[in-house]
Amino acid sequence: MKSEIHPDYRYVIFNDLASGEKILTRTTANSQKTAEWEDGNTYPVIDVEISAASHPFYTGKQRIMDTAGRVERFNARFKGFGGSK
Repeated sequence: MKSEIHPDYRYVIFNDLASGEKILTRTTANSQKTAEWEDGNTYPVIDVEISAASHPFYTGKQRIMDTAGRVERFNARFKGFGGSK
């Protein structure tokens, strides 16, 4: 790789705001906010709204939508709409 044309690849803490879980990983993203990690070192922190730790698809807590009930309600609501005059 050519030197000085790529962004710095550094350790960063990703903080999941929904679950409170913190993950130390490497990225090119940076932040002014810092925190101390379990190893005693200080790293930049990037807050994320949702991650695999809190997303319903990954946690298995997803809601199953009642599509049949929604279709029936839609049809009942718009039963006479757009009919011929």
